[in-house]
Amino acid sequence: MILFLVSFFHCFGALGQEKDITFDNANAAYNAGQFEKAVMLYKQILESGQHSAELYFNLGNSYYRLNQVGESIFYFEKAKQLEPTDEDISVNSAFAQNMTIDAIENLPESQIAQLQKNLFGIFSFSVWAGLTVVLLWIFVGLFLGYLFSKSVQLKRTFFFSAILVLLVFTTSFFITFAIDQQDKNTQYAILFSNQIDIWSEPNLQGDLLFTLHEGTKMQLLDKLDEWQKIRIANGSEGWIRNASLRKLDVTIPK
Repeated sequence: MILFLVSFFHCFGALGQEKDITFDNANAAYNAGQFEKAVMLYKQILESGQHSAELYFNLGNSYYRLNQVGESIFYFEKAKQLEPTDEDISVNSAFAQNMTIDAIENLPESQIAQLQKNLFGIFSFSVWAGLTVVLLWIFVGLFLGYLFSKSVQLKRTFFFSAILVLLVFTTSFFITFAIDQQDKNTQYAILFSNQIDIWSEPNLQGDLLFTLHEGTKMQLLDKLDEWQKIRIANGSEGWIRNASLRKLDVTIPK
């Protein structure tokens, strides 16, 4: 629990630097134990169109203090979408996961999948996209230098530098494109129903496979009327009916 509190104040400091009155009031409410007021103020910032990992992180902390497992996990997951490598977010997310009823073990990943995850996770999507644009401009500058340089030595330097930057740009571009496609084609959600049955088919004539509870993260695979096909972290799949779900849509910070 001490680590949890230390982690909160780590991001608390980042927000305080913004000198935003609403942030300050929300943080003050949190410190005073007025967690419902803190949630209200943080959400006012979200409604204004401002999004950041720190904001989602503090919302997750506030809901954790209110013992609202679904909300807490949802906002920690939102924070991880923007800062996937932040250790404080991962630690506090694990605290929230411990409040869930279902103990679901992650399906082991292949070495290729782990390598891809580590590579994609070096930066957030926005950083990869920004890096790609910067590398493109650097390449253009080096190429123009090659074209207009009078010196043979400079031409050679500009040429090989441009080739090197082009290779790095190509790698960065394909990583950015892959992350974008992954986000578009892979949809996750957090379960907010207190309890929901998972069926083998999208009808009540199928087999009842297992039961899930609030706070479970699931991948959305297919939809048929009021039925939704899902997959959970251990690889188990099934159909749920009329479940209360909140999708983890990717939000670009402003």
